[in-house]
Amino acid sequence: MSPIRPTGPIRVGRAAATAFLLTGVLGACTGAPAPSTSAGATGSAAPVSVDNCGTTVTVGAPPARLVTLNEGATEVALALGLQSRMAGTAYLDDSIPEKWKAAYDSVPVLSEKYPTKEKLLAARPDFLYSSYASAFTDKVAGTRGELQGQGIPSYVSPFGCSDKSKVAPTTWQSVWGELTDVAKVFGVPERAAAIQQQQEQQLARFKATAAGKDLKVLWFDSDTKAPFVGAGHGGPQLVLDAVGARNVFADLPGGWQNVSWEKVVAADPDAIVLADASWDTAQSKIDYLEQDPVLSKLGAVQRKAFVVVPFSESTPGVLLADGAAKVSAGLGQLHPAS
Repeated sequence: MSPIRPTGPIRVGRAAATAFLLTGVLGACTGAPAPSTSAGATGSAAPVSVDNCGTTVTVGAPPARLVTLNEGATEVALALGLQSRMAGTAYLDDSIPEKWKAAYDSVPVLSEKYPTKEKLLAARPDFLYSSYASAFTDKVAGTRGELQGQGIPSYVSPFGCSDKSKVAPTTWQSVWGELTDVAKVFGVPERAAAIQQQQEQQLARFKATAAGKDLKVLWFDSDTKAPFVGAGHGGPQLVLDAVGARNVFADLPGGWQNVSWEKVVAADPDAIVLADASWDTAQSKIDYLEQDPVLSKLGAVQRKAFVVVPFSESTPGVLLADGAAKVSAGLGQLHPAS
């Protein structure tokens, strides 16, 4: 079983190839600050409520046994320094950034993918947090209503609400809104505020640099039969806007869409951003592009104008600004801002 993105297909498969990185010479990207690793159950013991996908989530005190069920949720928890209050985690799409690796290694991994309901409950969670509504089904944790009846409140990313009418707009403010919600529940609002401030400063630098100015960019996520690409209203569009590049499929609705290779050839991108995930590596996509008799003739392919971004840095979340940093640096090597 794979998590289901709000507007994407079910992901399957694993590969082990290492991606070719145009940005490989870069050091660690800037991003959310790494708070203290000794976060206790701080904050007020008074009940706290947040609105989440149309459901009011209330906790009487900051949770002490959090279980995260997708990588995006795990990374938010680590960014907020909650590892000492995590009873378990599950389901990586790629890998945890080095800045949070030690914190992540201190948390029990319940399952490579979604855990069974029995294993999940054995961890005695007092709060569940996922990036996708697929975690809250009978096949996984159970419905949020059932969990609440067992005294286990839950939170799903506002980008992953099961009710599409409740899904948050894909904006930086919505990204920070999720951080703020989780920080409020766990009694550490100042940490979310610090992350937001740092990322706002990053985005201002990217805008000033405008590394993508005058560049047409294809964001290639997955699928070689009908490529799944970044459309005009998702994480890729936020990143490309931040660095001043033009998304060749910005006119398509939603965050992601399947298109034809004929449309990719007609768009003739100057650069290609490749998502790197365990179930579809960047290297596998590069190999396909370079071996195809038509696609190999694209200027971007011939110039190896590739920028690789971990999948977790391509979806709206705490690492999206890190993805923007990689894209800004990568495009800057192709077309330095004047």
